[in-house]
Amino acid sequence: MKQMRKVDDNSYEPSYAQLVRIIQEQIGVGKLRPGDRLPSESQLCGYHGVSRMTIRRAINILIEQGLVITKQGQGTFIKPMQFWAATFSLGQLQNLLSDERGIRIKILEASISSARGRVTSKMAMKKGQRILFIRRLILSQDKPIMYHREYLVYDPSRPIVESELEVTSLRGLFEGTSNSSIKRSMLSIEATVLEDEEAQLLQVPVAAAAFNIEHLFYDFEDRPVSWGWFICPGANLRFTTIVGAHNKELSRV
Repeated sequence: MKQMRKVDDNSYEPSYAQLVRIIQEQIGVGKLRPGDRLPSESQLCGYHGVSRMTIRRAINILIEQGLVITKQGQGTFIKPMQFWAATFSLGQLQNLLSDERGIRIKILEASISSARGRVTSKMAMKKGQRILFIRRLILSQDKPIMYHREYLVYDPSRPIVESELEVTSLRGLFEGTSNSSIKRSMLSIEATVLEDEEAQLLQVPVAAAAFNIEHLFYDFEDRPVSWGWFICPGANLRFTTIVGAHNKELSRV
């Protein structure tokens, strides 16, 4: 532990948060590597001059961050990278929709039709039930970047309002502000190639690589209320994540 900096008693930052940061730094620069055992609680207490409660709180945070793992009777170890556990966010998509000046929605279709095929199974509806269908083209700086199709439960007592057709409704899908009646959602992303209509609308070649981002929303009675999907050319969207530690500060505690 000689190369590990100590907790600063004069710092405004709580001791447990400092200790988390110190261990993060050790992992980030390679002084602590996957499989290495952390010093024991008593060693860390003595070295840093803090209580066991402080040590345990710091370790629990590192466990939550996926950086360490504890083994009964053996100690705490630096966790190996696990690519299968990598997670990706839709932050770039949200950022695109949050560009209030540059983003624009073009409504291609808004109609009431009868449910059939996959719509009946996805929306848990009977064949022939009325459903609202919307097709949108999302443009950024007047350039088409995404094509969106969506089916919504049709409520004759609730007329279609302009806001439902605007970008605010799409932005709300990712910010959780579009509809207070939504309890949960399911998202899936898969690779696809553009069909003729999609390619023409998005102004890219037919069969170009693209992402299909499907969403299914449920109300508080666990009933599907909206099913749809975004088609986005691969060149317009990239998913990135960090697996394992790096030599910069990893996260705020």
